[in-house]
Amino acid sequence: MTTVFVLNGPNLNLLGTRNPEVYGTTTLADVEKLCGEVAGGLGLTVDFRQSNHEGQLVDWLHEAGAEVAAGRSIGAVVNAGAYTHTSVALHDAIEGASVPVIEVHISNVHRREEFRHHSYLSPVARGIVVGFGVHGYALAIQGLHRLVQE
Repeated sequence: MTTVFVLNGPNLNLLGTRNPEVYGTTTLADVEKLCGEVAGGLGLTVDFRQSNHEGQLVDWLHEAGAEVAAGRSIGAVVNAGAYTHTSVALHDAIEGASVPVIEVHISNVHRREEFRHHSYLSPVARGIVVGFGVHGYALAIQGLHRLVQE
């Protein structure tokens, strides 16, 4: 069965307890369940991961790119957390690994602090889902699936 990677960056392990007024009370385990249900409905499996370490995310993007090249994955949904706004390394990993990525943000980053308005990932992402809460993950999986079908 074909896989979709769902990669989560720093502090997303705190989802449900960190700033619930911004991110809600849904936990990362709940998000993983949601992603599995949505992906399953599309005939996909989910490889769901979270790390607080930039290099680990880079390695996972390389792995996702290799799986895409081998025909075993459609790409990745990436919520890079704060690394979205700081990481040239993640930008380069997405570009270098040729992995189709949908960038996702739980909150509307454009309504928040100025430093959150810039993304290093957006220029190399196939699409971006912003501000739909954790349901943005479902939209991102569906969008990635549709893009690769076209």
